[in-house]
Amino acid sequence: MCRNITVLRGLEPPATEQEIYAAALQYVRKVGGLSGLSSTTKPAVDKAVAAIAAATTTLLAELPERRVPPA
Repeated sequence: MCRNITVLRGLEPPATEQEIYAAALQYVRKVGGLSGLSSTTKPAVDKAVAAIAAATTTLLAELPERRVPPA
């Protein structure tokens, strides 16, 4: 579905907060069918991006090290 989202697991140096945020925003925009943000969509998008970025940070912290680095 979101083929353009970069793999964040196993990066050297590790993924930054900004990279995680960008991936979360891209996911939310794709799922929501949003090409841009308006004053009516921004609050919902901001809330969803924060939740997904937090979940992504937790996921990356809890996954084991990769055997093979991402391409």
